[in-house]
Amino acid sequence: MTCVCGLGPSTEECCGRYITGGETAPTPEALMRSRYAAYTLEEIDYVVATHDPATRDEVDPDGAHAWSKEAEWEGLSVHEVEGGAEDDEGIVEFTARYQMQGKLVRHRERAKFVKLKGKWFYHDGDMVKAKPMVREGPKIGRNEPCPCGSGKKYKKCCGR
Repeated sequence: MTCVCGLGPSTEECCGRYITGGETAPTPEALMRSRYAAYTLEEIDYVVATHDPATRDEVDPDGAHAWSKEAEWEGLSVHEVEGGAEDDEGIVEFTARYQMQGKLVRHRERAKFVKLKGKWFYHDGDMVKAKPMVREGPKIGRNEPCPCGSGKKYKKCCGR
């Protein structure tokens, strides 16, 4: 079974080693993935411990625990990573997908990380708005022939 973060062979071998305190995350991406895993596993103490001490008072552990427990976690996608093991700052843009009260939620964030005394911490993040879809070609009318070439009206073919 793969890690809940979607990367490693198992949660124990991937993010679990950071959550249990056996190792520290070597990069901003590894920390972000392990924090996502901690939310899915309801390990909020890890989430709090890996939050930058300068902004840690902004964390609501009880609210975070309730959120992690109520959410049905569906997956994580990493879109962009800036910074690595040798840097002191990093950014990870990601989308965490989960269901809340039967509705799919896509939490897309551009998260900022800082390294203090050799250890990575989540500092803060900004929500990223989804880009609106832009039609590439002209709009096809419902009663026009379907562009797939079937000979049917669009509404009876690909427009269903």
